[in-house]
Amino acid sequence: MRKRIFIGAFILILAAVIWHVADRPPVDLGNPRYFTDQTYNFETLRVLSDIGVVGGDAGEVNQAIAGLKAGDAQGWYERWNAAGDRAMALANRTDDPISKGNALLRAHNYYRAAEFFLAPEDAKRALVWKKNIAAFYKGLDVLGVKYERIPVPYGKYHLNAVYYPGLAGSENKPLLVVVGGYDSTMEELYFHVVAAALQRGYSVLTYEGPGQGSVLREQGLTFTPQWEKPNGAVLDAFLAKHVTSGKIVLIGESMGGYLAPRAAAFDPRISGVVAYDEFFDGEAIATRHVPPFVFWLRKHGYDGVLNAMSKHGSGDPGAVWSVENGMWVFGVKTPLGVIDAFKPYTLAPVASRIKADVLILAGADDHFVPQDQVDAFRNSLTGARSVTTVVFDRISGGSEHCQIGAPSLWHGTLFDWLAAKYGQPVTIQKIGA
Repeated sequence: MRKRIFIGAFILILAAVIWHVADRPPVDLGNPRYFTDQTYNFETLRVLSDIGVVGGDAGEVNQAIAGLKAGDAQGWYERWNAAGDRAMALANRTDDPISKGNALLRAHNYYRAAEFFLAPEDAKRALVWKKNIAAFYKGLDVLGVKYERIPVPYGKYHLNAVYYPGLAGSENKPLLVVVGGYDSTMEELYFHVVAAALQRGYSVLTYEGPGQGSVLREQGLTFTPQWEKPNGAVLDAFLAKHVTSGKIVLIGESMGGYLAPRAAAFDPRISGVVAYDEFFDGEAIATRHVPPFVFWLRKHGYDGVLNAMSKHGSGDPGAVWSVENGMWVFGVKTPLGVIDAFKPYTLAPVASRIKADVLILAGADDHFVPQDQVDAFRNSLTGARSVTTVVFDRISGGSEHCQIGAPSLWHGTLFDWLAAKYGQPVTIQKIGA
């Protein structure tokens, strides 16, 4: 027994060193770097990407991250929470409604960012989440953005949706339904898709399902691979009281690139589906940077060693966050359980059932999803009415996951595709934000 413990400890030390080297994210993707660590850099870009919809200001972002080191989750929280508090204080002393509303939306986004790297059990998550949500809806109210919050019955739980009605004529266009993924929130979808869609005359329905947003935080309901169930419940609740053109386009962001196509495979009401980005095989994504020796160790009974190593031994802040977030959103107890939880999240068995028009978006430097999944997904769509694939390269500025940092680029692709497939003229409208 003592010998086995010694061997296990030696393997832990050796594997931690190897994993730390093998799993380092790329440093130079050809874009400006705020952190050499990819995850911290990406989350900074995530805020900057929302500047066009007044979800941030460059000066405030630069102030928030100045001097921060990747891996300092508490420091990250403190800086972004302070940025949110400053934006909230500005909103409180500002009389001009547009300036006030914009400050509230920036406060919301900074509070959202503040929570991101905190451990799921950290009590500060719940506190900053409440500030995040309150700032968002108050911001919409001040700006005069019309919306309707819709509770959706879901067994003993409830899901949440927000409907943003377009102006006159939007009822003749497809209804856009938007869902996030592994860590996104329903409210941030306003910056990513909703505001741009409202400007072009579309109505938009956003929602949060199991494993997402307040459904996870307040009800403890974790992800399900059978996403046709929550998506169907949302559509049932919405269509019971709202009239549409009969065309529904479902847009899935990040891991939503699995969720949306999965729902479309089982629901004939969905006319079009957008995988933004593609998310074809969850297990392949989860194991993308895992060295082969890890599977050898697991096969030979060293699960305990591996679980300890993956929690604390990699030295990669992104890996630590991914493991913690995975245990939370899937409701599993161990890091290895996260890999197992991802296994049923594959579109291979159901993609051929999709009859809708499909738009696949991808980034050439996506650090989450291997690019070979683009071809795998496209080739599996044998029953789709049409399939359009766009891969954004580095020089375009859209090569990151979900084209973070280049929203105008992917919006151009999305709305051209919508017009081409559904023949609706573009109407330019001004929204509050």
